[in-house]
This record gives sequence, structure tokens and C-alpha cells, in this order.
Amino acid sequence: MKKAVIDLGTNTFHLLIVEPDGAGHFKEIYRKRIFVQLAEESITRIGAAAFERGLAALREYRNTLNKHGVREVRAFGTAALRRAENSADFRAAIRQETGIEVQVIDGAEEAKLITEGIRLAVPPHQKTMLIMDIGGGSVEFIIANHQEVFWAQSFPVGVAVLYNDFHKSEPITAQEITKVNTFLHKQLSPLKAALQQYPADLLVGASGTFDVLEAMLIEVKEHPLHATIQAKDFYPIYKKIVSATLQTRLNIEKLPAQRAKLIVVALILIHYVLEQVDIEDIIISMYAMKEGMLAEML
Repeated sequence: MKKAVIDLGTNTFHLLIVEPDGAGHFKEIYRKRIFVQLAEESITRIGAAAFERGLAALREYRNTLNKHGVREVRAFGTAALRRAENSADFRAAIRQETGIEVQVIDGAEEAKLITEGIRLAVPPHQKTMLIMDIGGGSVEFIIANHQEVFWAQSFPVGVAVLYNDFHKSEPITAQEITKVNTFLHKQLSPLKAALQQYPADLLVGASGTFDVLEAMLIEVKEHPLHATIQAKDFYPIYKKIVSATLQTRLNIEKLPAQRAKLIVVALILIHYVLEQVDIEDIIISMYAMKEGMLAEML
């Protein structure tokens, strides 16, 4: 029997349909993402245009679920739906129009599901991982290995938040970058303390910005579920993109147009994290929260 997960993220709504293989794993049947940008106006309220884009996405997903004969579906919302004052109205509209019940999960549950998904994609090893999942409203950090989670926390420093609060100029100015880093230094102080207690050997990245880095740096992918890049190769891309105007970014090869607006603050965030850890490699995981939720369903 086919199963499906819908991830209602702050920037992107994802649908994943799979068929269990009977051994605790699954075969992917259908995958799609729609850029909705719920926090286009504010992280604390879903604007009218974003509200309608979100409903349209769920209507499309409902039709797709029906076409594939999916009966078991779980839909979950993250930072934007945790914080928006009209979240309940949005979820009620989804329920009324599609029959899909959206569950809002907290940051701790989100981090747990991300870890489960990444363990499915990244081969077992003895190293300690700093897992980083960049969302629009929040960023989840987890320090773990394949046997144990040592520490996890969700922070309200997602790219929509950083963009709306700090990225006012094109290209972003040095003063604005300083303000972002000052904000991150304050907000992420628990992360710095955790890394002192549990030093990480690897950075494992999930979700959109890391996918862009993979596309730009890897010509031939050796494994379908993960890829490895060297941390030193991040910095030339960082300098190129952060110094560019939005119009220039829209013309950069392998940078999706939907990512061009928010990627500057996302790279500043990754740059800040790399300054806190002594690592050589970054593993990019194709799996994250959706796949972790499927693992629980199976």
C-alpha cells in the first residue's frame, strides 16, 4: 500500500509518495516540491497571496494522491506554521478543501525526524556529525553519530527570517553581513557550547542550499542519496554569490531562480557555522525530515 508525506515548510511544500518494500525500506514513486514562500510578508503571519499559493499547492497534491491511490498520508508543518498567528485558519482551510489534516510539529520532533532521514542516506561511520537543516523559518542543528543523538536544538534563524530582517541591499552590504553574524553569534550560543562538549568531525547538510552547493561542485554523483564536498571549496562560491546582485544571481548557472533571493543569507549562515567547527568535508544528504517521517510510518 502506497504511503505519502507532505512537508509544509516555510519556503517549500514537498510531497513524497513511496511504496514499502516489505523490509522496512521504500521505493520512491513520486516526488515534487512547490515554492510557496509562506513567510513572504512575515514569519508571524501568512499573507493573502501566500495563503492562496499554499492552498493551491495542497489542492494539487490532493489530486496527485488520488491519482496514485494513496490512502495513508501524513502532513506536517514546521516553523512558519508554528509561528504564524493565522496558522490555524490556514490548516482549517486545507482540511476543508482537501481533507488533509496538517500536524504542526515542534523543533525537537523536527530535529529527530531529520536525523532519522539522514541516517537512511549517509553510510554508517564512527565520526560525529553536526547535522544542519536550513529552513525558511528555523534551522535545526543536531550533533549525532549513527548510534546516538548527543544534542539537538531548533533555532529561529531560517533564511526567510534572516532575509526579511537583514538583507536590504543588492548586493548585500558589509554592514548587513556584520549584522547577520552578530545576530547569529547571539542566537547560536547554545550551538557553540554544544560543539565544545561534542566536537564534530563532519558537517552534514540537508535541504535546498546544500543541494545548490552539490550542483555547483559535483559533476558526477557517485551515490544517489549523498555526496561529499570539501569545505575549502565552499568559500569561492560564497564570495561569488554573496557579492552578486539579485539580477546577477538569477543568471548564475545551476542556481535555481527560486533560490536566488534567499541564498545569500543561507550562505552567510553556513559560513558562520564553518567558522565554528574544524572540518574538512561536508556531506550533503538527499534525505531529511520527509524520509524520517516515512521511516516512522514504516
